[in-house]
Amino acid sequence: MKHTAKKMLSFVIALVLLVSLCSVFALADDPAPIKIGFIGPLTGAAAVYGVATDNGAQIAVDEINEAAGYTVFEYNPQDDENDAEKAVNAYAQLKDWGMQILYGTTTTAPCVAVAAETNADRYFELTPSASSTDVTAGKDNVFQMCFTDPNQGITAANYIKENALGEKIAIIYNSADAYSTGIAQAFVAQAAEIELEVVEQQAFLSDTDADFSVQINACKDAGADLVFLPIYYTPASMILRQSNELGYEPKWFGADGMDGILAVEGFDASLAEGVMLMTPFNAASETGVAFVEKYEEAYGETPNQFAADGYDCIYAIYAACQKAGITAETSHEDACEALIAAFTSEDFAVDGLTGTGMTWGTNGEVAKAPIVAVIEDGAYVIM
Repeated sequence: MKHTAKKMLSFVIALVLLVSLCSVFALADDPAPIKIGFIGPLTGAAAVYGVATDNGAQIAVDEINEAAGYTVFEYNPQDDENDAEKAVNAYAQLKDWGMQILYGTTTTAPCVAVAAETNADRYFELTPSASSTDVTAGKDNVFQMCFTDPNQGITAANYIKENALGEKIAIIYNSADAYSTGIAQAFVAQAAEIELEVVEQQAFLSDTDADFSVQINACKDAGADLVFLPIYYTPASMILRQSNELGYEPKWFGADGMDGILAVEGFDASLAEGVMLMTPFNAASETGVAFVEKYEEAYGETPNQFAADGYDCIYAIYAACQKAGITAETSHEDACEALIAAFTSEDFAVDGLTGTGMTWGTNGEVAKAPIVAVIEDGAYVIM
């Protein structure tokens, strides 16, 4: 009886060892993952952008890894709190981790700071939403998924003119912010070119400002029937609320930074009814609906365009890695040069949530058509 028990025990041990060895060999057959780092504001006042770009990217990473049956991408997100110095510190941490490719940063000022570092160190960088031309100027390694600031300003002016949305236009912008200023300047220049009358330009100095009565009354006194807001959602929500209190009801037209206004805590969404804004993401499309469902299931909220930008960034990187033959063994310097060549090649185009047949120029700028949405019943409706 003891002899039989010993034989049985030996058999079980041998079986366990065999299974373990098979698992080891199976794992050995899978290639090591490519390391992608992310930097964005996961906390702080701009967290709605950073969290969205992180979440959208994570969905894409999970899909790619699941479809492959192994870990294609190892993804490491870092918080910069929308602060340039903290973004550079996060970049240093990702370098120590062994990052090969940088996805980010999310917002413009941190991205400008980090882009200078990645250019010197030769890391390929793709930002989902840092839209200033300062991000890419003089840097062949930095690419954008979002529209540039001048592109948004020009497109907004043309759209307002072509659709006769307003006769007298006012602008309220943040003069201390590169994103807001860049769009406003391009808008004013294009408005003059196409004879769209701009009757008032009002600036403020911080997205944390609480009183916009001076700017609002100036637009009202100038007789503006449409106010262009190339600003982020927090000051935009304040302006809409205070305009309502002052009895001023013009049409409102925003840039992509206004996306997220419906999620501002304590904001009465009815005040945004009829607001128009530019966005590259059509949530009502076939691919958009599927993404929205997956995002809501994972995170319990509806994604904004920044989540879609993040999702598209990862798939664009994946397509370029496949084209360039990037592996875990590829140095970040070699990966940088290979990905630059892939993104700028004539036969490279990406279909995503934010555009079909998206291509990139040697200046890092993406080519895709913008979409204008209007807020109706608390939801975006494509115009």
